[in-house]
Amino acid sequence: MPVIDLARASTRELNARLHALTPDGGETEWVVANPQGRHALAVGLDQPVTVEIKGHAGYYCAGMNAEATVIVDGNVGVGVAENMMSGIVLVKGDASQSAGATAHGGLLVIEGDASARCGISMKGVDIVVKGSIGPMSAFMAQSGNLVVLGDAGDALGDSIYEARIYVRGSVKSLGADCIEKEMRDEHRADLVRLLAAADLGDVAHADEFRRYGSARQLYTFHVDNAAAY
Repeated sequence: MPVIDLARASTRELNARLHALTPDGGETEWVVANPQGRHALAVGLDQPVTVEIKGHAGYYCAGMNAEATVIVDGNVGVGVAENMMSGIVLVKGDASQSAGATAHGGLLVIEGDASARCGISMKGVDIVVKGSIGPMSAFMAQSGNLVVLGDAGDALGDSIYEARIYVRGSVKSLGADCIEKEMRDEHRADLVRLLAAADLGDVAHADEFRRYGSARQLYTFHVDNAAAY
């Protein structure tokens, strides 16, 4: 198992070695030591490898991920898993703002709390937060699922499109065009799948959650809704 020590190597060297991997073979498990909060760690990966970062990471960790599994044994800065396409990103601590921003696919699991704008403009990703999330989360979320075991801050789902939000705790307030919606059998089944994927099948039950989504009143301009845009 290769170990890259960022006390001696640069971020550029780390990412270059990971980008050089091919489907034909090579090491599939990597360890990053002494990350020291550096930015842009393990970005743009496109092979089914596992990268474990032994400490805190800075901005945009695991951005643009495809196929890889990235594990962070600490906290992450702004934009973790930004624009992720597939694969898994697991954060064992807290996440700063805009976790999973614009992500198209894959699974992002945050074991702690996530700050403001978690899941902003998400486009198909599944995000599971074991703690709470900050204000303006799922802002303009287009598709995918945001699951929160804790509480949600102000303006949840503001200007949301067709993403689904599941919250077990309290919601401080809902954003424009976001409403509580019926939890049907299809939603319970999907939520069970997401909880199992995040190793929470024995911790939380689907019936403990409420579902939120779009009221579909802001898709096209209407003068009566002008104040809500």
